[in-house]
Amino acid sequence: MLYQLHEWQRRLLGPVTHFAHGAASLYSHPASPLAYTPFSREISAGYELLHRLGKDYEKPAFGIDTVDIAGRNVAVTEEEVVVKPFCTLKRFRRAGATRDPKVLLCAPLSGHHSTLLRDTVRQFVVAHEVYITDWKDARMVPMSEGSFHLDDYIAYLMEFIRLLGPDVHVVSVCQPTVPALVAVSLLAAENDPASPRTMIMMGGPIDTRRSPTEVNALAQRKSHAWFRNNVIYRVPQNYPGFMRLVYPGFLQHAGFVAMNPDRHLDSHWAFYQHLVAGDGESAAAHRAFYDEYNAVLDMDADYYLDTIRLVFQEHALPCGTWVTGPTLGSRKVEPAAIKRTALFTIEGELDDISGSGQTEAAHGLCTSIPRTRKLHFTAPKCGHYGIFSGRRWRELIYPRIATFIRKHA
Repeated sequence: MLYQLHEWQRRLLGPVTHFAHGAASLYSHPASPLAYTPFSREISAGYELLHRLGKDYEKPAFGIDTVDIAGRNVAVTEEEVVVKPFCTLKRFRRAGATRDPKVLLCAPLSGHHSTLLRDTVRQFVVAHEVYITDWKDARMVPMSEGSFHLDDYIAYLMEFIRLLGPDVHVVSVCQPTVPALVAVSLLAAENDPASPRTMIMMGGPIDTRRSPTEVNALAQRKSHAWFRNNVIYRVPQNYPGFMRLVYPGFLQHAGFVAMNPDRHLDSHWAFYQHLVAGDGESAAAHRAFYDEYNAVLDMDADYYLDTIRLVFQEHALPCGTWVTGPTLGSRKVEPAAIKRTALFTIEGELDDISGSGQTEAAHGLCTSIPRTRKLHFTAPKCGHYGIFSGRRWRELIYPRIATFIRKHA
């Protein structure tokens, strides 16, 4: 019922946000007489803020058509390589590239679209052939496609690694560090020749018992039944996935905002002030960030509940109790089986989503990888999003990853 109430609210707000958008233009467009009336900037800024607080945010495009290489714009092509019911494997390749290292970028399936890694892709494509898991919004997947479990996620990754291997480098950001480690462990146990050259894990919940954050504490305080009974809803009838059980994106978004409400309030107030002052560059940066941040997707209920139970409540991977379901042949997951794949873990000093040591825990699990093929780096003064986006990502983290990949290629 909550999902349906959310839809009704969205429809009621639709006319208001459209009106606010039009009114903001009337009080700001150079051709409008109202733009020259007293307090026109304040009125326009207020209407635009209202518009952005109430509007729908659709999935953004990656929009990576070119990259700058030594001051020269080089064309980049985006194409779909594999299309599956819940995910599309996309490739980004720059013009004239030959024999670049292949990178499989495992994007999170935790509320936001894979375009959240736009800056990550843009940096990698300068010197790599980039593939990314572009996860689909579960409300857009018809019930006829069946359910989607964490095992299915892992099976997808194994399929993609086999397709791109054996010279692929698997880079996982946040949530997918866990299924990526499981996938590589299963491939190693099979002695599969497609096992990747390297695993680069960034800010992920390998062992959430270490430096637990508020996100981890919530999963511990509530029972598995509580999550099933309180945050799982059926998709309304106006979507292709009608009647599918999901964890709605709007609930995840509310959780994101609730973690730092003052920061978001200050950001919106600053946006209003930038508009009044005519600071178009700062206002544009705010729009770009929230166009991405406010665009969320639904997750299939089975996948979400599997993740809560195995990763955040049972700690199945670090405890050595993870056994896959029938989809993957009911096998025990043993990271110690990994021998040939090099491991690089990265954490942010100020990460409030994946606490200190949670990603580094992978080293203690992958005991068969030689120490000469392991590396860990904690980025100073870096929060969760700074690990894969922004100045510190481009100047501090990416160069270390590029060096690690080439060393083990």
